[in-house]
Amino acid sequence: MNATDAAHAADVVAAVAAVDVVALGESMVAFLPTRPGRLADVPSFDRAIGGAESNVACALAAAGHAVRWVSRAGADGFGDHLVETVASYGVDVGHVDRDPVRPTGVYFRTAGDRATDAHEVAYYRAGSAASAMSARTVDLAAVRAGRVLHLSGITAALSPGCLELLRELTAPAEGRPVVSFDVNYRRGLWGSGNGPEVLLELARRADIVFVGEDEAEEAWGVTGGPAAVRELLPEPSVLVVKQGAAGATAFVPGAGAGAGAGAGAGAGTDAGEGAAPSWPVERFTAPLTGRCGCGCPAGSPRGGQSCGTPPVPVSESPAPTAGTFEPAPAVDVVAPVGAGDAFAAGFLSGTLRGLPLRRTLRLGHLYAAAALTTPADLAPPPARDTADRLTALGDLAWERLRLGPGWTEADAAEEEVRTP
Repeated sequence: MNATDAAHAADVVAAVAAVDVVALGESMVAFLPTRPGRLADVPSFDRAIGGAESNVACALAAAGHAVRWVSRAGADGFGDHLVETVASYGVDVGHVDRDPVRPTGVYFRTAGDRATDAHEVAYYRAGSAASAMSARTVDLAAVRAGRVLHLSGITAALSPGCLELLRELTAPAEGRPVVSFDVNYRRGLWGSGNGPEVLLELARRADIVFVGEDEAEEAWGVTGGPAAVRELLPEPSVLVVKQGAAGATAFVPGAGAGAGAGAGAGAGTDAGEGAAPSWPVERFTAPLTGRCGCGCPAGSPRGGQSCGTPPVPVSESPAPTAGTFEPAPAVDVVAPVGAGDAFAAGFLSGTLRGLPLRRTLRLGHLYAAAALTTPADLAPPPARDTADRLTALGDLAWERLRLGPGWTEADAAEEEVRTP
């Protein structure tokens, strides 16, 4: 290897090490109503942006992580707004391609709760620039250049090319980053197609999976709580089952209900006590041929040397464990859209930082609360010192926590922690 090649290889290694998370998926310009009512009756809308993966990317970047968003947008004014807004959060948008023919997707929604019959969403995304993503139109090296690759099931529904791309990115391969996958089942996107089967296939190939308890029932007919979802999805090293306002249950190797599961822990204990030990995110990489046990590609340079951890055999699977439940704080909800994306960002942030499991779940709840208490799909997360102070609360204080609009800007503890 000559000096030029060696310098290029060093640059590549440095670039990979510098990116915590790469998120791939479509984002759209969102039009939010200025007042409640039917779309037919709303006279004006405020412009924002919305997209599952870009929401995660923006929240993580705002929290101080190095994040890249990979996508396609139209070479139009809406595309300019979209890319500029995501970049304003500190996200690397250098690998967002601009399509001169296909438009940027847009959508309109009502102010009501998505779960009610009165809620309306009008999508104008068919034939969008992002739907043209495929394994041939996306820079795969840029997508894989991070510790974590975050994907969602929404992308798989956009086009055959997008599904092909997700299958390529989730396929077992040497050097694959840790794959985070949010199921994000949207019946309207799949129609009468085989969406549930496709999403199950992709989830089983991921390392960290997020799915709602109600979502698992709608998509796969799973009832019986988080344990039943884990039975359906034993393959991912980490499975997080979101349980709405109640909380979330995480299935992680080496952790379980007996290790400080929020709901049953003693009042006044710290969330870090008795919880699973901290971890590097690479610990939860699926066992792939040629991959070191720590999760790095076998033989990859770390300080100029291989990490030396023996490769993990393909047949090895995570040992079954009980789930760890952590309740969510009470929230005065302004709008429910975007909470799932925010939760995923919080959980990934805690995992990247090596926080104990219960505090990582709490961080997911706090990020979700930030989204729930703002009208837009995308909301900046709480400052790190605020989030760390709240995730470290004793159980009794955590159970009494109530968060309303503006809570992320509160400084005084009495403003942060309010009892009913």
